[in-house]
Amino acid sequence: MAGVTAAVVQIGGYLFDTPRTLAKAHDVIAEAAQRGARVVVLPEAYLGGYPKGLTFGVTVGARTTPGREEFRRYFESAVTVPGPETDALAALAQDLGIHLVVGAIERCGGTLYCVALFLGPGGFLGKHRKLMPTAGERLIWGMGDGSTMPVIDTGNGRVAAAICWENYMPLFRTAMYAKGVDLWCAPSVDDRESWQVTMRHIAVEGRCFVLCANQYLVRADLPSDVHPVQGEDPGTVLIDGGSVIVSPLGEVLAGPLRGGEGILTAELDLDDLARARFDLDTTGHYARPDVFTLVVDDRPKPGVGPPP
Repeated sequence: MAGVTAAVVQIGGYLFDTPRTLAKAHDVIAEAAQRGARVVVLPEAYLGGYPKGLTFGVTVGARTTPGREEFRRYFESAVTVPGPETDALAALAQDLGIHLVVGAIERCGGTLYCVALFLGPGGFLGKHRKLMPTAGERLIWGMGDGSTMPVIDTGNGRVAAAICWENYMPLFRTAMYAKGVDLWCAPSVDDRESWQVTMRHIAVEGRCFVLCANQYLVRADLPSDVHPVQGEDPGTVLIDGGSVIVSPLGEVLAGPLRGGEGILTAELDLDDLARARFDLDTTGHYARPDVFTLVVDDRPKPGVGPPP
């Protein structure tokens, strides 16, 4: 197999300003491509925003009028899939001849979903909806289902995505390993040191390259009329990055990056995949199907529709 240069982009968006956020993405993706990257990953909830520190006026058993208005602004900042933003990203991917994995907030009907968008020289290729929003995210995002768990063959490795704490779901990981993931993309906002352990564990367990793109977000990136719990100082760091690229044997190839925005690149030797799988293939020669079975329901689960 050939090698491929991959990039993870550590940036934050502008909450409630999706056009400005999209323009920023255009510039950094073009820069990553200029550095030779053929696969580029952007963080969780980049388009549409990750509202770190906002409460939306929620307490158990009650919502507030200002909180509902804050959610309206968030709802209107989300993107439709497909839609103008995915069209723009697809055109960029086509122009640059690259594959993109971009974190976004999708608006569908009256529900928001945290998604990873897949785009490439062939245009818009698909999406993955986060299966399980974490903690307070459940107030603002719906849950995905098994119908949006694609693995995309880029010609330079098979790409899939696990968004933030989905990476802690053993059965989800197993289902994706069984699909033959080579480049495991992990759009995230988890900036803790323990996250680095998880990224290296998945690389070793899945015998895949892990490309983690995390946001770097400061208070100044949020509008002045919202009030994150971390405080009002414009320089307050809300998300401190930690983007990283890891080999199939758990070696850190680039990063972790902290303290600012930036682009990490690494040349991935795709022959390392076979070398690593020599002694571990968790859904192949290292599996015990006579003892363990996993059933994956990949049917769409619309709220209203015909019976399955």
